[in-house]
Parts: sequence; C-alpha cells; structure tokens
Amino acid sequence: MLRVDSSKPCQIIYAIARHEYLGYVIEPHIVQLNPNGEFSLTHQRLFSNTATEFVHCIDDIDLKLIKLLEEIEQGNVIKKLYKKPIRPSEFFAKIFNEQLFETIRPKIEKRMADALTLLGNKQVYQMSKEGYPAERKLQIADEPASVLFHFRRNEEEIRYFPTIKYKGMRIEFMFKNAEIICNHPAWMLMDDTLYYFDKEIEGKKLLPFLNKRYIAIPRSSEQSYFEKFVAPLIEKHNVYAEGFTIDTEKHEAQPILKPIYIEAGTSQLQLYFKYSGYIFPYGDGRTISVRIEQEGDNYTFHRIKRSVTWEKNKLNQLEALGLKTVSSLFQNLEVAHNDEDTNHAFSIFEWLNQHHDELIEDGFEIEQPEGQKRYVFGTSKIDLEVKEDNDWFDIHAIVYFGPYRIPFIQLKNHILNHKKEFTLPSGEIAVIPEKWFSQYGNLLHFSEGGNGLKLRRHHIGLVNDLAGEMAEVTMSRKLQKLTDFEQLDEIPMPQNFSGSLRHYQQAGYNWFHFLKNYHFGGCLADDMGLGKTIQTLALLQKHKEDTVAEGSKSTSLVIMPTSLIYNWLNEAKKFTPQLRLMVHTGTFRYKSPEVFANYDVVITTYGISRIDIELLKAYFFDYVILDESQNIKNPSSKSFHSVKQLKSRFKLILSGTPVENSVNDLWTQMSFINPGLLGTQQYFQNEFVTPIEKKKDEDKARKLQALIKPFVLRRTKEQVATELPPKTENLFYCQMSEEQAAVYEEVKSEYRNELLKSLEDGTFAKTQIQVLQGLTKLRQIANHPYMIDQDYEGDSGKFENVTHTLNTVLDGGHKVLIFSQFVKQLSIYRNHFDEHHIPYVYLDGSTQNRGDVVKQFQEDEKTRVFLISIKAGGVGLNLTEADYVFILDPWWNPAVEQQAIDRTHRIGQTKNVFIYKFITKDTVEEKILALQQRKLSLSRALITTEESFIKSLTADDIKEILG
Repeated sequence: MLRVDSSKPCQIIYAIARHEYLGYVIEPHIVQLNPNGEFSLTHQRLFSNTATEFVHCIDDIDLKLIKLLEEIEQGNVIKKLYKKPIRPSEFFAKIFNEQLFETIRPKIEKRMADALTLLGNKQVYQMSKEGYPAERKLQIADEPASVLFHFRRNEEEIRYFPTIKYKGMRIEFMFKNAEIICNHPAWMLMDDTLYYFDKEIEGKKLLPFLNKRYIAIPRSSEQSYFEKFVAPLIEKHNVYAEGFTIDTEKHEAQPILKPIYIEAGTSQLQLYFKYSGYIFPYGDGRTISVRIEQEGDNYTFHRIKRSVTWEKNKLNQLEALGLKTVSSLFQNLEVAHNDEDTNHAFSIFEWLNQHHDELIEDGFEIEQPEGQKRYVFGTSKIDLEVKEDNDWFDIHAIVYFGPYRIPFIQLKNHILNHKKEFTLPSGEIAVIPEKWFSQYGNLLHFSEGGNGLKLRRHHIGLVNDLAGEMAEVTMSRKLQKLTDFEQLDEIPMPQNFSGSLRHYQQAGYNWFHFLKNYHFGGCLADDMGLGKTIQTLALLQKHKEDTVAEGSKSTSLVIMPTSLIYNWLNEAKKFTPQLRLMVHTGTFRYKSPEVFANYDVVITTYGISRIDIELLKAYFFDYVILDESQNIKNPSSKSFHSVKQLKSRFKLILSGTPVENSVNDLWTQMSFINPGLLGTQQYFQNEFVTPIEKKKDEDKARKLQALIKPFVLRRTKEQVATELPPKTENLFYCQMSEEQAAVYEEVKSEYRNELLKSLEDGTFAKTQIQVLQGLTKLRQIANHPYMIDQDYEGDSGKFENVTHTLNTVLDGGHKVLIFSQFVKQLSIYRNHFDEHHIPYVYLDGSTQNRGDVVKQFQEDEKTRVFLISIKAGGVGLNLTEADYVFILDPWWNPAVEQQAIDRTHRIGQTKNVFIYKFITKDTVEEKILALQQRKLSLSRALITTEESFIKSLTADDIKEILG
C-alpha cells in the first residue's frame, strides 16, 4: 500500500465508517491530492504519533480530534477489553460478544458525540464498504431537529409513531435508508446529512421506524404500556395524543423534610417537594413529572412542571443552614460536622429543632416516616431562675420542647448519663440538645434535693457561670461581691499590728474576712515574695482581737514545710508580737491537746501532722491553715488523708503554685477548703482533668475556672508591680538536718577548744589564720556537709530549702540568679539541675565565654537559672532578665553582697526584684549577720576584704561566734 507523501498536497478528512463488530465509528484520514486538487486513492489513517508529519495541513482542532478518535480505534478498544496481546481478527471471532458490545458501545458513543460537536466545518465523508474514506461527502445539519411522538388510541389498539421536523418542516425518514449512527445522544444519517436532535433523545426510539410506519399495542396490555413507556416518554419528550388526555399543569410547590433516624449511625434528612397532591424527591433530574389518572375508560396524564431553580434554591437554603448532601438518591442530607464528639444519630434532630421556626417560616414541612418513633420538633429552651436561700441556691427551671413544658429536674438523669431521648407524656420523644450536656451537666451533678433542685452556696461560681445569657439569678448584694474581689468591704487593721500592708495585701486581708463571713474556705495563691505570710498573720491577729472582745479565746493551727517554721516565727515577731505562737515539733513536743488552748497559733509541719493526727484531730481549731498547700496535692498521700481529718471553723490554704504539674493538683486542695466543690475525684478526673489536659478543651477549662474563681485569690508580681519597691530583701531561715547538726557540733567544739587554749597562752594573734580556716569550714557545713566530706550521705536543711523555694519561683515562670562564694557549693546544685533536667548557665572565675553565657540567660526562654560564684560575678554583668536573686551564704563584707544584687538591679531592669538570703539557723551564719549589723558603718569605711573583716574581729567576737 502506498503511503501519503507529506511533502506533496494532501487533505485531512473524517470518515463515518461502519465497523463490522463495533458499529459506526469515525476515523481521521489523510488523503493525497492529485495535481488537479482532487482526492487520489492514496490515504492513511492518522494517529497522534503520525500526525506530526502532516502538521502543515492540520490545525489544533484536528489534533484534538485525532487524539479523541484514537481512543475508539479497534486496537485501543481491544486493549481496554482484553489484557493479553491478540490479533483483532481472532479477538472478534472468538472473544467479542453481545455483552462486551453493550459495555463498550456507550463509551464509544460518548467519544463520537464529543467528536461530532467539534466537526462543525471539517470535511466529513462516508467510507465505502471496501474502506475508501472519501466515498461520499456528508454535511452536518445546521440546527437540531425535533421529534414529536404520536399516540392514536381507538377501540382495538394504540398506534405509536414519531415524526421529525427540521427547520420547521416535517421530514420523511421512514423507508429512506436512514441509519442511526449514534444512539445516545441520537445522530441519524439520511440523504448525506447528519441530523441531531434538540431533546436528549435516544436513537433506539427512532430505530424501529426507519422501516416501519407505526407500532401497534393491543388494548389488553395498554395499562402497563401507559405506565412503563408512555408516562416516562411524556416526562422527557413532546407527545401528541388522540384517545386520551395530556394535561400540562403548574402548581405551587411545598418543600418537605423527612428525618431518617439511623441508630448508632449518622441520621439523615430527605428532601421532597409537594406539587398540589403529588410528591417528588429532590434531585431525580426531572424538569417534568407525570402522574396517570384513570376514570373508567378515560386516561389523563398530568404533566407537572417542576420549578427546578426554585427547588435548587430550597436545597441551597438548607446547605446555608449547615447541612451537606451525602447521596443524591433522595438528596440525603446530613449535618456538616467538624466535631467528632457529637452524637451523629441525633445531629439531624438537633439541627431541625435549632432551625425549626426558620424552616416553618420558609414554608418547609417536617414529615416523619410511618412506623418509626414519633419525635417532637420545635425550639427547645430552658427557663432557669436561681434564688439565694440561707445556705443554698434554689433553682427553679422549666424546659420547653416545642409546645411542651417539663420541670427541668425530670431531665437530671438524662443529662448526667448523656441520654439524648426524653419521652414526653404524649409518648412523643424530645431530643435533648448536645449543648445542654456540657452547659448544665455540672449544675445537675452538684445539685441536691429530691423534688426541687438546690445548690450549696459554695457553688456560687457555677451560678455566676449561668447568670446572664442562661439564667435569671437573684442573690444578695453581699454575695455578689464574691464575684468581684474589688468591691469587698474595708476591714480595719488589727490594733497590735506593727507595720502596714500594701494595698493589694490589704485587699487579701479583706478577702479573708469576706470568706470568714460566709464560712467559705479560700486559697491565697499570690506569687512568691508578695507576702502571703504577712496577710495571714494580720488575719490571725485581728481574729485574736475580735474573739478577745467577745470574751472568748481561740487557737489556730498552721501547717507548713519544716523549712518555713523560722520564717513564720520571725515574721510574727516583727509584725504581730502579741500573738502567742507555739511550735509543735521536735522530740519533746506535747502529747495532749489541752496545751493548745494557751496559745493563739500552733505551728507544725506536714510530717508531724501525719504522726500526731490523733492528737491534732482531737482539738477543734478556729482556723486550720496550710502553707505551701501543694504539699497535699496527691490524693492518696498520708498528708492529704491527715489534714482532711482536722476539725476547724475556717480553712485557708496558701500556695504560690496551687497547680504544679497537673490540673489534678487542684482537687485535693479545693476539697480541703470547700469539700464537695469539685465533686468526687473520679468525676473531676473525667469532667475536667482529661478534657483539659488531653484534649485542650477551652470550654471545660473556662467552666473549672468559674467554679473555683470565688475561692482563689491570685496576684502575680507583674499585676502588683506598681506597689512593690524596686527590690525587696527577705531573710530565709533554714534548720539543719539532724545529721548535719551532728557534723557541725563536732567541728565546732574542736575549734573552740583550740581557740580557748590560744587565748590562754597568748598565741591568739598568731593563730588568726587557723581561726579563719575553722570558720570557713563551719560555714561550709552550714551549707552542706558534703563540701568538706565527699562521703557524707545525709541531707542539708538549706539545700532542701533552696531547691523547694526555687521550684516555686520557676513554676511562676521567673528567672533566678543564684550566688555563692563556694564553687564547691555551686557544683552540688549543678548536679541537682542535671539530674532533674533543669536548664541553667554557670559562671565562675575560670569561665572563658562570659559573653555567650550571659546572652543565653538573657535571651533564651528556657534557661531560667544562672549559678554564679561571687568572685566571678562581681563586675561587668548585666542580668536584667532575672527578677529573683538567691544568696546562698552570707558574706563577711556586705558591700560585696550589694554588688551581687546589683547584677540584676540596674539600668534596664523593668521588673521588681526579690532577694532571698538563706541563713542556716544556730550556726556561724546567724552570728555573722549580727556582727555585720554592728560593724556595718565600719565596713562601709574600711573593710574591703574577708581578711580585713577577720582582723577586725576581737577575741570576744570570736568567742561569740563559736558560742
């Protein structure tokens, strides 16, 4: 066979060809032109890969067509149907069958229809039987033809036939050798013209009439013929009837919603439309729906016009209200959720209730499927009224489900057990809105009372949470103040209080009295350094004066970590010298409770309160106060178990960090001050801890905040900054541990004997250097005996104190400088920080990269601790990020100490600085402080070094130090 020569004139044409097995197809061919411009016999079928050669005589549309028609070329069709390589002749002879034809023909026709619309002004020909592509030139009709179907019904039969009109003229097509070359959509070839049709008509409907005048149906089978064939035809096409009636009707439509309940699944909503008496599902794709009516021998076909755009708008309206389409069979709709916790089985019902009034207004009707449970639809709301009674809040609440009114208390078990269906007296079922479970769950959980709902007064936080949008609340002016700490009554200060309180401390003191009035327990959670102890002492002093005025007396109990005992005693000596304090610790403590009555305040430790619980619980105290109350945060601890048994009129807790690690820490502390406030531990865990910590549930966190807010007063350093002096110095007294005290005594007596001997024999002047060594050794033991003895395994009181205080400061998000003049002491802390993964930086005399270390501390969020040896940190450091300074050991020379403090307290410092000096009680450290005070004026003028300080010590001074 000759190939077309692309360098000579040629022409692309499209041939309509009849394939023996596949039916009509279209093929692109390139035909060589003779010198006179006519078609020669040389031609070849074009494919994408061969078309490039003829690029000069084809355009972009041709390339598109070639690609499209390639898909229906027999080789490609076979590949789709049969995976193994096979010769076409063999495939069609042995494998191809009617079923494969039915599968592939619609796909071929889809490609053909696409091609025919692109062929507009291309050259189209009919292929000869022998395969010559340019046998007869064809033309494509200029416009669609239309078909009218006729039915004539007489006594015997119904005759059925179509007529075709083209350009307004009826065309004869029967017995004209017409061919249907494409069934869907229909294309007909007749008299060298390709006709297409205006309505989506199928070629099959015309095929029987190419060689037949009409089809007759006997009257005996007319009824099923009308239903199965005629009615669907009338819906889609133009029909002319004689012998029965076709009525075209237009009615107002009404949208109908049908909820379909799917248990344990996602319930759905079906959308229908009612046109007069007829109901049609949305989305069945019909613009016209037909219903047949028979009266005797007369048939009427009601041809109902659907308002397609209007129906679509109704669906859009529903989607705008939060529905989404999930399947188009009946236009099943479901609620568009992002929330995985929602109960999908009821989400549609909630949605219907929520939008009920709006839907009814927009003309929607809600219809329930027969034989299912009957649900009631309509807006649901709760009218809630809360009134303050003596010790209770009375709650009056009515629930409205559509037209029904129900006392809220009847829903209590449903809401607590998350049961969504509530059966009404009428037997209908109301669906409880999902929101109510979280909104009212706590309220109902904490409420008491058989037929009326009551809340204990300490659940005022819950009540406030309901106030406003959800409930009418009436409570006394007095109680309202609890929700707003600013408005508390001013309480006069106790007469015997030395000193004054800052404004915010006075507010804390007022708040204590407010709680006392109402018999509420409270938690003072001010930041470390803001004076929780002072506020509490002021309260205790006032309480003493008030009880004395009433002619009675009272004793309160304060429990604290051992490390705080001396600080309480010192503060009390300073601010409330009249308060009689008794320290209930040590081996020789009292064993019977009567003694307590002789004191205003009994001070003890958590450890002792566990051991002496039988003794302590036998006494009825006025106040029981827990300092650093996070000590009882573990509900299974002995400490919590013990303090729960104590008896008192009032309870308070103090803590800079009530929540150290977990929201769970709150439960024990709150149930100590206000039992029952947060429910059982298990309830608290499920209701608050898990959602807040695992799921970061903002709403639960807000609800918890509302519950505890009235009983927790927290002020941060930043909030009260304006009231604080630029720097505050605090002395922190530490008690030696027993092992530590033993080591200290041993070394002390050794040096004391030497010293007394040297004073007697007059060699004292020469032994000054030994004195210095001795004192240094004692100072080291006061810090930690490990510094002089690597084998020491006991505790150090100061070390416990410092690490405890440090945790509190770090939990508050602050930065700390820790100074010591002993590098050995700093290394003990370094080991501790490494072990507990606390990030820190370190600086001593040997540090090379001072700049980097300082930069890291100043700029890195996570590095919040800076360990500095005093000799290295004296000059040139600007550490304004720190707002706490810990001084681990007192220095002979107060001027050096000042320099250390000034590392943070300098230009650029915007925060108030708290300085803590840790002093070990009953050691040289305490004596040094006393000497410092005495020699202060002297040291300012003369003393600059430790040596000169030692030189200034007289024999009497040293005797006193080693006393």
